Amino acid sequence: MQQKMLGARPRLSEGERGAALIEFALVLPLVLLLLFGMIDFGKAFNYWNDETHLANEAARYAVVNKNPLPGGGSLETAIKQDADSAELRNGCSGCSIGTPGITVNFCFVNGTTAADTAAGQPLRATVSANYHWLAYLVGQGLRASSGLTGSATMRIEQDYKADPSNPLAPYSGNAYLKNGPVAC
Repeated sequence: MQQKMLGARPRLSEGERGAALIEFALVLPLVLLLLFGMIDFGKAFNYWNDETHLANEAARYAVVNKNPLPGGGSLETAIKQDADSAELRNGCSGCSIGTPGITVNFCFVNGTTAADTAAGQPLRATVSANYHWLAYLVGQGLRASSGLTGSATMRIEQDYKADPSNPLAPYSGNAYLKNGPVAC
């Protein structure tokens, strides 16, 4: 009687050699697609989280009438500079975030009359970008993209004034309210 040895491999017949290699070759593309998909989802989730943080920061600057850039640069430029990566700031061709990178918009939630833009009224800041899925593998040729948007709403602490001292005012160099207050 033969005694079965522990850990011994069963013998393969002549027709079964190479079957494991073929099975591996068939399964590998699916496993890699899942792996790269999970990595890309994590990257998109991180960018969405960054956009939400930037929208919160933008709303806070707007409601307290503060522009963090010296010399009167636009509030959009200040928010873009605070983004975690150059890809999120400016985008690029063949990247996950296309040019021009993130966009920052402000709107008055209740309307645009003087009463709607007074202290205590809500203002919404929205930071958005277009995310191209798996762009780091195939460039932007896949054409699968989604809009990532982060927003924050806060109450205005000082009345809105259309003058250059207000970072939301419609003056030259300000990219948000070029035509005055905007309703959501």
